[in-house]
Amino acid sequence: MNQFSKAAQHERCSFFGNVILGSSVSLSELRELYHVVVLAYGAESDRALGIPGEYLSGIHSAREFVWWYNGHPDGKNLSPDLKSTDTAVILGQGNVALDVARILLQSTSVLATTDIASHALEALEQSSIRKVYLVGRRGPAQAACTAKELREVLGIKDLYIHINEVDLHKSPEDEEVLKNNRIHRRVYELLSKAATSAPSHPSSSQRELHFVFFRKPDRFLDSGEGSGRVAGVHFEKTMLKAVGPGKQIAVGTGSYEDLDCGLVLKSIGYKSVPVDGLPFDHEKGVVPNIKGRVLAETSGDPTQLEKGLYVCGWLKRGPTGIIATNLYCAEETVASISEDVHQGEIASASTLPKPGRQGLLQLLDNRDVRAVPFSAWEKIDSEERRLGNLRSKPREKLTTYENLLKVATE
Repeated sequence: MNQFSKAAQHERCSFFGNVILGSSVSLSELRELYHVVVLAYGAESDRALGIPGEYLSGIHSAREFVWWYNGHPDGKNLSPDLKSTDTAVILGQGNVALDVARILLQSTSVLATTDIASHALEALEQSSIRKVYLVGRRGPAQAACTAKELREVLGIKDLYIHINEVDLHKSPEDEEVLKNNRIHRRVYELLSKAATSAPSHPSSSQRELHFVFFRKPDRFLDSGEGSGRVAGVHFEKTMLKAVGPGKQIAVGTGSYEDLDCGLVLKSIGYKSVPVDGLPFDHEKGVVPNIKGRVLAETSGDPTQLEKGLYVCGWLKRGPTGIIATNLYCAEETVASISEDVHQGEIASASTLPKPGRQGLLQLLDNRDVRAVPFSAWEKIDSEERRLGNLRSKPREKLTTYENLLKVATE
């Protein structure tokens, strides 16, 4: 946040909050206003599994759940049912999946000292969830999380961890993966240590976290009471199949098992959404590009570029990686912009003047769009900190657009 604040406070940077690309302003309008447009709006939709029962009540995407407990205004009304069941299944084993498990299993007295949204904390205080299953298609050597996030979950006080030791068996291909990838190696070591140091059974008061490997969801089970509620997941057991040097995929074995639960959170990947006028590869969920330069069509022809249009982050390469990954990604896109400017690929302000920020302000004003400048964001930040201070937490998030805009414009 400190790094972003430094950039936003720079005299050559203007911040326009509360502006929606596609409705407040179109992409073609932005390109008319500016010489260069960089799209870095990430991925705010979800991949679907496409299996029977996916839309039963009690099944949510991890993104929705994260938005709910983080106080995102669009997630405030999710209201996951945490009272009717003691078991939750999380599909996926990446960092988002781990974070969701941490929220479900962490003591609420610990969560109360964080900036978690108050509506989420109240629901978690009344939660009946005692067991969480983190389920992945592949094995521990391929787990998609990073060591820091895994340590946070494994470090939860008085939590019983269960991992089948047979799942920790390494194939020669696994050995190769672990030898060449420090992150995977560290994650595997942490899982191995957790498996061997855990007691054989949980005590009656303990909450439980079960890591389940080599399973893929086949269908969701209905409670059968006409309620349309999820009652479990029908899994197919998997095995790993080599499909090239250092690459293994999970394939079904034809053997199945059920896991009973009343809550399912799908952490199987985010998906970017297209906007009008933007070339988009719907299969990959990304904007076709070469080093951040947007291609005019999805065919991949490097000579057909959308001049002055660039892309960065998950929209550029798909929803993977951590902050450091995005840093390298941004540097690559900026290098492309710089190169194009120096080579005259982009018209200069002297040869082709464009309205820039003044033109954008005028357009938004004409449409009665209440753009929120950075100074107004700072008011929101200050008010959230003030409210948090009253509750001995870092901040109390404002969770409606109405309250956010009210504070911003005071």
